[in-house]
Amino acid sequence: MQLNPYLMFNGQCEAAFKFYEQCLGGKITTMMTYAESPESPMADQVPPEWRNQILHVGLMIGDQELMGSDSLPEYYEETKGFSVSISLNDPVEAERIFHTLAENGTVRMPLQQTFWAYRFGMLVDQFGIPWMINCDQAA
Repeated sequence: MQLNPYLMFNGQCEAAFKFYEQCLGGKITTMMTYAESPESPMADQVPPEWRNQILHVGLMIGDQELMGSDSLPEYYEETKGFSVSISLNDPVEAERIFHTLAENGTVRMPLQQTFWAYRFGMLVDQFGIPWMINCDQAA
């Protein structure tokens, strides 16, 4: 079994995943718009201005995959009740990722030492996705 976060956006999926690709050092392996769907009715079922929004995207980060899409406007709901958690052993990399994800976002808990981690912080990025960065001290 493998669990993968699947993030839903309101028209910002492409920009978000290009940002995550750079920030997290991953590689976008697939990105399909509604218009590119092999099932032609899919493209016909979305408003014309939505045809170039993302139907599905996959971003590989090591052996982990982060996926997402643009939710149709009538189905979109703001994210709540979860965070995407990143665990690292390199404090410098934890700082870099935290501060990059926080650009134009909201820091909920600054990256700091806790009783369970050398560094831990929480934020909501500019695309509305909540993140937790957890760093054990490097060996």
